[in-house]
Amino acid sequence: MTVQKELSLFLLLLLLWSCQRKEEARKGKADSSAPAYGDTIVEASIGDASYLNPVLASDSASGDINGYVFNGLTKYDKNLNIVGELASSWDISLEGRQITFHLRKNVTWHDGKPFTARDVEFTYRKLVDPEVKTPYSSDFLLIEKFEILDSHTIRLTYKEPFAPALESWGMGIIPEHIFKKGDFNSHPANRSPVGTGPYKFVEWKTDQKIVLESNHRYFEGRPYIDRIVYRIIPDQSVQFLELKRGSIDMMGLTPDQYLKETQGRDFLSRFNKFRYPSFSYTYLGYNLKNPLFKNIRVRQAMAYAINKEEIIKGVLLGMGKPATGPYPPQSWAYNPDAKEYEYSPEKARRILNELGWKDSDGDGILDKDGRSFSFLILTNQGNKLRALTGEIIQANLKRVGIRAELRILEWSSFIHQYIDKREFDAVILGWALSRDPDQYSIWHSSQQGEGQYNFVSYSNPTVDELLARGRKSFDREERERIYKKIHSILAREQPYCFLYVPDALPVIHARFHGIRVAPAGIGY
Repeated sequence: MTVQKELSLFLLLLLLWSCQRKEEARKGKADSSAPAYGDTIVEASIGDASYLNPVLASDSASGDINGYVFNGLTKYDKNLNIVGELASSWDISLEGRQITFHLRKNVTWHDGKPFTARDVEFTYRKLVDPEVKTPYSSDFLLIEKFEILDSHTIRLTYKEPFAPALESWGMGIIPEHIFKKGDFNSHPANRSPVGTGPYKFVEWKTDQKIVLESNHRYFEGRPYIDRIVYRIIPDQSVQFLELKRGSIDMMGLTPDQYLKETQGRDFLSRFNKFRYPSFSYTYLGYNLKNPLFKNIRVRQAMAYAINKEEIIKGVLLGMGKPATGPYPPQSWAYNPDAKEYEYSPEKARRILNELGWKDSDGDGILDKDGRSFSFLILTNQGNKLRALTGEIIQANLKRVGIRAELRILEWSSFIHQYIDKREFDAVILGWALSRDPDQYSIWHSSQQGEGQYNFVSYSNPTVDELLARGRKSFDREERERIYKKIHSILAREQPYCFLYVPDALPVIHARFHGIRVAPAGIGY
């Protein structure tokens, strides 16, 4: 699970160099340093997409596909600079409250219709429409006035300064002519998208595959890779078998696959693997509406009870770091002084005993007011790391008298039947994060509706106020102070038990050349 506006670093494959054409190879002219058009790349995903519509999509599988099919006005480049995409340039005035975007004039939708300012306005209207089930409205409700100056120029006036404004317009723009009729939330185009991006939609076989083909009229140039097949394989072990057989070309490795199963000469002659710190973290999130988790001290006791080092050594095989809060160590918002909870079952049990949780009937499980401390942890199918993490947490909690059952669910059902409906006790999930530290949509108390990201129902007036201040300021030092304070508060209050920041471990077939790790990883 991840935030759509934060998924600006998709592997668009525009820079991947395919193997040379057979004709060139036959004539002895193949040059591995020169790009060539053609080939198909097969990518694996543990879960199917939900909505091929960037306004509605809230899961990573949907985000991956939307990143190929749609463009925003802006994007991050490989060095994490914000640059234009559908916007060729912009002007900022009124002390940051007003942005005038100059849109590209050579852009067409995949069906040949011209892209214009009306499409941007239509996207904006949907983002702020209370009837639309989008988790991204908070960024766009800050716009006081949306003006179309001409067919390729728009002016946005914000109610107040909004520091992440440019980044927020990485949101994929949708076509007015496709969506202007019919119910937006259930529109057929949500399964058959029309975008402006480097790849065009071909087909979607539910729980099997999504197929895209290159857009030869793409405004930044035809992509070198002709076809993308996004296969749904809900198990990383099966994905790896498919990779070795040659039926998929890229996937994210597990740590044991990276260290133990990819060292042979044959594998390394066929594949290139990479390792770098991910800008993400994994967490155990509590449903704060559940009486078990309402007390901060209970959540703190559970943090003491969970052995993060055991998880990092046993699950990640050392390929990651402990998380203390909502920002990874490489973020400028990271607070190195935030509270860390050392593994201490003794402290955990003492706190719980002080709160009245005691093993009154001798069954090894704590009780209070006739209720045992028992709950269910949910996570998604196919993610071996989360399943193993859940097993360690389960054993850790048992040592202090807490019974935690673990259930693994198919991704789509997990998100739509349990997360969106708030039908869970606790979940193991992760966030892929934006480089800008604004996390209003995750932590602000106003973002608790169905489909929104504050699904644990966290509410803290101080954090609300800090989040609002942080997005108003353009002063980097002031913002750093604000977000470090948020980090500190969340570390203390533990609405999540922040578990670990994993290393990214992608592997790609060696016939695709020109892949370089940059500040944005390989996903630029």
